[in-house]
Amino acid sequence: MDRAWKGLLKSGIIFLTLSLFVYIFYHIDFLEFQRTPNPPFKKIRGSSDPGSNQNYCTFRPLSPKEIDEENTLLNSIAWPNTPSVPLPVSLNDTSNAARSNFVILPRPGGGSWLVGDQLEVMIKMFDFKGRPKTHGGDFFLVRLHNRTVEAGVAGQVVDHLNGTYSAVFLLPWEGKSQIEVTLVHPSEAIPFLQRFAGEKPNGVDFYSTFHSGLLTQKTMCSVCLPPTQQPQCNYTDLNTGELWFCYKPQNLSCDARINHFSIYQNPPKAKEDILFKNGVTMNVGIPASGPAHVTVFPKMKGELAATTNKDIPGPAGYYYKGLWSSLSGATVKRFNNASAISQCLKDKVVHMYGDSTVRQWLEFLSRELSDLKVYNLHNMKQSGPYVALDYARNIFVTYRCHGLPIRIVPSPVTELHYVANELDGITGGKTTVVVFGVWAHFTTFPIKYYIRRLMSIRKAVVRLLARAPDTRIIIRTANLKNSPSPFSAQLGGDWPSLQRDKILRTMFKGMDVYFVDAWEMTVAHYLKHDIHPPRPIIKNMIDVVLSYICPSK
Repeated sequence: MDRAWKGLLKSGIIFLTLSLFVYIFYHIDFLEFQRTPNPPFKKIRGSSDPGSNQNYCTFRPLSPKEIDEENTLLNSIAWPNTPSVPLPVSLNDTSNAARSNFVILPRPGGGSWLVGDQLEVMIKMFDFKGRPKTHGGDFFLVRLHNRTVEAGVAGQVVDHLNGTYSAVFLLPWEGKSQIEVTLVHPSEAIPFLQRFAGEKPNGVDFYSTFHSGLLTQKTMCSVCLPPTQQPQCNYTDLNTGELWFCYKPQNLSCDARINHFSIYQNPPKAKEDILFKNGVTMNVGIPASGPAHVTVFPKMKGELAATTNKDIPGPAGYYYKGLWSSLSGATVKRFNNASAISQCLKDKVVHMYGDSTVRQWLEFLSRELSDLKVYNLHNMKQSGPYVALDYARNIFVTYRCHGLPIRIVPSPVTELHYVANELDGITGGKTTVVVFGVWAHFTTFPIKYYIRRLMSIRKAVVRLLARAPDTRIIIRTANLKNSPSPFSAQLGGDWPSLQRDKILRTMFKGMDVYFVDAWEMTVAHYLKHDIHPPRPIIKNMIDVVLSYICPSK
């Protein structure tokens, strides 16, 4: 009997050993992938890398009407053509802020500058050899400001396509103010920015984890997956048609996907990086040829403002004594204490959707309102969702991230909802407020992908307003960032943000929605640019939001 049991035990050990060997051999590629989670293709960054013109992206098909709109939108953000820059890049023919200048033009009709006048500045660009530029395409930020009274207003730039530009400013306050002209990017850098996300996303890789039983595997995901022999999982949303794909993991089902996360690429130094050198070719102030300031006097009764160019749009608003006043929307009221904020939000349901720049607004409210309790749902900070409640005043606030694509730490895919689907689940009405901001996470993707996302959100907004016209819908626009390095400028700097900001405004223009002009509110402010604007700017944004919710009677 003992001999028989020993034989069986020996056979069992051999069987288990062989099974373990087969298991390890069968899954060795998975174990290797876990140690080196690199994508199964060469990472491509910048136009100077081989294969940069290949198109890996799949876009949702459009109707003929949508195609026409897309073409109109693309034409509206078309940048002036500039001569191609051969590699290796030389700065000789590149716009040089240090050698360029601006001059304040005389007041039309003569006399002193008055409050309400339109001031014009002429900018003349030169290259690094001191030669006048003969084409346009440079990207500027311009503002008029007075730090003493914490005043600031953004200017509007007109490209004359011959190396000269006009910067036009409204003069909303009296006193002495400085003009500031900053060359964000020379025209020669723009084609590289266009190609960086022109055909496929760059700078960030997206992954998902798949898990079942003892097996766990990570694969790359996107709408722009390079073609390989590896099959793909299709996660197209059935309601919105939004596309998303992942490489199918070996030995696991597509249904085993549990989370989503992103990894920033470690970019190699590119040959065109010299065009994105902070303080040299990027983010450089242009000196004045003559005075850089203007003194504005109050307009007396009967005095006429200087002739203005009606074709140039005025600013959205301006700061004075640190407070934002709107020129194109509701009168901005001041909600300077918790009581005023709570009274406005009393009996309101506020749904917020977007990225971390929208989440900032919930964080601000939770700090200001001690009775607004944010409930910890044990979710990730970045993705949420968040729920906040002031039971006594019947205030209910929610926040949820806008869904894929989103640059985020590992987060459950069950919490990544598309904004359009969320809007379709809202009853709406006069006590409901919807806030959304969708822009920052789309700067590395082709603009056509962003257009399609906004189209699906707009359709949901139309449906919501049709069933509940009293619903208040507030849209947060893009804002300036701090982009000191070549990679940060290309990954999602101010130029790609501006392009998406223009698309966002155009797509919702004329609808019964309200804009918080984060772009001008960050251009005009004296504080440093940051993707997450500092508290004084957020406070003014919240005042604008609350003024839309509780307008002056």
